[in-house]
Amino acid sequence: MDDSKIIELFFERSEQAIIELSNKYGAIFSKVADNILNNRRDAEECVNDAYLGVWNTIPPQRPDPLLSYVCRIVRNIALKKYHENTAQKRNSYYDAALDEIADCIPSSFSVENQIMAKEVARVIDGFLETLDQQSRIMFIRRYWHADSIEEIAALFHKSKHYISVRLSRIRKALKQHLKKEEIFL
Repeated sequence: MDDSKIIELFFERSEQAIIELSNKYGAIFSKVADNILNNRRDAEECVNDAYLGVWNTIPPQRPDPLLSYVCRIVRNIALKKYHENTAQKRNSYYDAALDEIADCIPSSFSVENQIMAKEVARVIDGFLETLDQQSRIMFIRRYWHADSIEEIAALFHKSKHYISVRLSRIRKALKQHLKKEEIFL
């Protein structure tokens, strides 16, 4: 079913909207949550919470694209759950991805830095537009979808070492780009 038709079902308050959304994108939502949480049960819970979140925000929202909108909700819920689960311990799987990119992003997002967060996001978006398609996909798969190095290597039919080196170079270029844009780390 087309995304616009799914959105119309939400506007009609039809429960079929959730079913159609799940049929079309449910596997993607589950993968995003599972990559962050590394726990199927928690991932399912996050996806279900995201469906409720979508139900509560459409209407009035009319997201375009729908997939990105819902993935963002799933990701945010999964990150919140991840932080709840790991308050006293480290989950090396997802922490590894966060540690890799930590040097590129300002670490303290206090109330004063919330405005800066939007600027950082704009600058990172601009940086991603300068990358070739393969590098951009690698970056997004690793730092947005939290795919493992092994999964990205399999996706591109490259070695894990190749992917690690490539991501390292992308992070280095991002750091330089942020400095050039006067985003100080």
